[in-house]
Amino acid sequence: MVDVPVIFSDTTPLIALSSIGRLDVLPMLFHRVCVVDAVVDECAAGGRIAVPDLTRLPWIDVVHATEPCLPGLLLSLDRGERDTLDMARKMNAERVIIDERIGRDMAELLGIPVVGTLGILLKAKSLGAISSFSQAVADMMAHGIYYHSGLVDELSRRAGEK
Repeated sequence: MVDVPVIFSDTTPLIALSSIGRLDVLPMLFHRVCVVDAVVDECAAGGRIAVPDLTRLPWIDVVHATEPCLPGLLLSLDRGERDTLDMARKMNAERVIIDERIGRDMAELLGIPVVGTLGILLKAKSLGAISSFSQAVADMMAHGIYYHSGLVDELSRRAGEK
């Protein structure tokens, strides 16, 4: 039996990738992705970008969150971020996929390696899973998903597109 790394995702990367119809890059890169029930609820609540029912995706493992171990430290986060980081820590996750700055900072403080949606797209481009990093970002932006232009420019250069 092969050990599959534990990877957790927060809500925003799932919404961002759904906006361009590319949730499929996650199982390509990570095989399985864990999400806490709060993330399932946030995605199911809907919004202007529809996310498929996460409980029906065969590569998603829904993890039921337990009482946070560090409630004071995590109070500044929303429930999805808090539970994602808490369970990722408890389950010794190899990585957490999260975009919000405060969540990323908290993950780093907790010693959990972080990757964001742009990092996912950059890796997908390097593996040939998407044809253009820059186009994927432009498509997300057309759906109201925004990232710092300097970061997008830097990653576009890394992708060999600028």
